[in-house]
Amino acid sequence: MSLKPQDFRLAMRAWTSGITIVTASDSGQSHGMTVNSFTSLSAEPPQILISLQTASRTCGLILKSGALGVTILSTDQKETAERFAGLIADADDRMAGIKVHTLQSNAPLLDGGLAWFDCRVDKTISAGTNTLIIADVAAVEVGPGKRPLVYSDRDYYQLKT
Repeated sequence: MSLKPQDFRLAMRAWTSGITIVTASDSGQSHGMTVNSFTSLSAEPPQILISLQTASRTCGLILKSGALGVTILSTDQKETAERFAGLIADADDRMAGIKVHTLQSNAPLLDGGLAWFDCRVDKTISAGTNTLIIADVAAVEVGPGKRPLVYSDRDYYQLKT
């Protein structure tokens, strides 16, 4: 008896996490997607790990460029999270009208976040329909003391103090 994907997804809805936008730029094209499968992997050397759908436009740009940006979202960026989660289709320009900056690479980082990571791809691992990306963190930036946007059970929340 094999596990049904919908049962797996239902159980994963119980997992609460922060929200990031992962971005890349190559040959004049920039794109990004909402990602909650982001984690620190190592402090020495500084590395992160993300999981992206292999067929996504963002994953393709990351693999072509060898670089990626990660923006940790704040509570006032719920609409941004939804925009990059598919409110605007993968084939369309999700970056239109979004204010961004860069650190060392050309990977765009979204203004208004809590923190930013500019990364270079170190390794990729195929995992089912996804690609795991291990990336070396080349530069970071920390924004003003805002609260993080949190995702659980298909909705966004803010932490209470």
